[in-house]
Amino acid sequence: MNSETDCQKTRLGAYVIAILGTFLVMALLVELMRHYTHGPSLRAADAARRMQILTDFQAANAPLLEKYDWQDQAKGFVHVPMDRAMELVLREWQDDPAAGRSNLMARAAKEFAPAPKPPEQKNEYE
Repeated sequence: MNSETDCQKTRLGAYVIAILGTFLVMALLVELMRHYTHGPSLRAADAARRMQILTDFQAANAPLLEKYDWQDQAKGFVHVPMDRAMELVLREWQDDPAAGRSNLMARAAKEFAPAPKPPEQKNEYE
């Protein structure tokens, strides 16, 4: 009887070791597959690309924030640096808000006036 229980214990131990070994091999295979199929992080690549776009955008628009330039010489519009433009607008609106609003509306109407109609083309059959 003692030999039967020892045999059963040995058999049970072998099964437990075999099952644990199988799970260990499967875990190892899963980890290997994750290692070989995992590419670089897309979030990191997107973040780097967005940062590059932002830097390029800021470099391209930096002169607009810092220098005077003609925006539309025919209409008489000058581009003014942002800080100076804010000072001018504040001064204009603090002195007389109604005049500041009317000046703003007049400048906007002048800037965004509709383009003239193109000349009509003559019909060649008339």
